[in-house]
Amino acid sequence: MKKTNKSGKLLALSLAAAILSSPMALSHANPASAAASASKFAIIAQPFSIEGKQQSIGTINKDGSTYIALRNLNTALGLVTNFDKASQKIEISGHNRLMEINLANDAMTVNGQPVAGPQLIVQENTTYLPLRFLLERMGYDVAYENGSKLIGLHAIQENGLHVQSGVIGADGDGKSLSVYYPVISGYANKEIEQKINAFLKQEADKHAAAGSKEMDPVVQGNKQLLADNPKAEVRQPSFDGRYTVTYNEKGKLSLYADYEIYTGGAHGITARVPYTFDLTTGDLLPLKDAVAGNPNYVAVINGEIQKQIKSRHLTLNAPFKTIEADRDYFLNRNGLVIYFSQYEYTAFADGMPEFVIPYAAFK
Repeated sequence: MKKTNKSGKLLALSLAAAILSSPMALSHANPASAAASASKFAIIAQPFSIEGKQQSIGTINKDGSTYIALRNLNTALGLVTNFDKASQKIEISGHNRLMEINLANDAMTVNGQPVAGPQLIVQENTTYLPLRFLLERMGYDVAYENGSKLIGLHAIQENGLHVQSGVIGADGDGKSLSVYYPVISGYANKEIEQKINAFLKQEADKHAAAGSKEMDPVVQGNKQLLADNPKAEVRQPSFDGRYTVTYNEKGKLSLYADYEIYTGGAHGITARVPYTFDLTTGDLLPLKDAVAGNPNYVAVINGEIQKQIKSRHLTLNAPFKTIEADRDYFLNRNGLVIYFSQYEYTAFADGMPEFVIPYAAFK
């Protein structure tokens, strides 16, 4: 199994650019959530359809997001929640996942990997989390009907495997490195499981080594600066890798890894490396094999991207004409996803715009 050089080149270019440039009622004190708890929010009776069964659950609406109390995760969805008052930690488990929340600092992990989460709401000794943020990470599909205001929830029927996290970490010598990578387990075909795991570990090692090497010139520069001015304040460079599983259904596993390097300035630079596996072979699926056999897939994708650029009023720094025939992509429940890399067509503030091409477009 071999990943194309395109992602490696993209990572190298991004790094070079950087060098150059619900739920359970909980009683607790949570200083980190004080801002979110300062105002009293109205509890709204929200209609839900959970696995086809309709019911009403009290929720909070904040900034257009629906928040659900943790206790409802047990009663309505069958997830298991535990709260340790002494450590101020919550565990939410189910669907081969474990989310851990530290109420003392709002830190969150899913299957051992840190995730950037929103601020919690604590009201009348009850903790609330954004519904979509929480449930999509716990293996649920979340839908909303504008007319009826009904929120539909159902558990996704995933492939028979678990995804946990491995980590490559090293702090010291003036730099910080932290790379999390996926490790699958529980798959019926152990040979394929081992093949995929070996490949993903090799990829993580390769990018971690590249990131560490890219930081070395900055480390040397910082050392010289401190030698010349011992009172100077310097921020050590860092390299962080996080992965996101986007699709785990129908014999395919799709995910991407985001690698962010910080070497100075206002912000870091992020490179994205996607992978889509055929679980019958353990091999990567190139774009041409993920488009339902449509020989005109490049034109189909180009047309969809052009329409979405226009409808979303995206400002581009160069005209978009076409994707490459072997363009990087990943899958999600709604379609095949093409994305623009940082600075490829848009400003930094736009991040990495994603374009979902519906599966039906290729038929």
